Amino acid sequence: MEISNDRAKLDITLIHRFLSEESTWAINIPRALVETSIQHSLCFGGYEDGRQIAFARVVSDYATFAYLMDVFVLPEYQGRGLSKQLIQNIMDHPQLQGLRRFMLASSNARGLYQKWGFQALGKPEIMMEINYPDIYKNSN
Repeated sequence: MEISNDRAKLDITLIHRFLSEESTWAINIPRALVETSIQHSLCFGGYEDGRQIAFARVVSDYATFAYLMDVFVLPEYQGRGLSKQLIQNIMDHPQLQGLRRFMLASSNARGLYQKWGFQALGKPEIMMEINYPDIYKNSN
């Protein structure tokens, strides 16, 4: 799989369809929000034979903090180690080195991310959030 940070190569229709219809975290997300999120993120597209088959994005200040999100490999390409290749590419990216904190949320791939040092919060009592899990439910 070829991995690129070129936003011009991203298949926004494919990304929106996956996030809005197949993900567990962004069901019904409007396309305009997907477009805005991509504009303000470091994006990683995975391609095979010129077709996008994987995606991830990182929100970061490129100095102290990063948040990995919207990671997926299309179902028909899973089981081939492509998610590992994608995560390794992200972790090796020059703009994401030396960060004090790199976070993500995952309900079903924790074992994958643990291979790169991600772990449960060391001090969950200091972390806070505002979370609207069904925010896109009625937004179409």
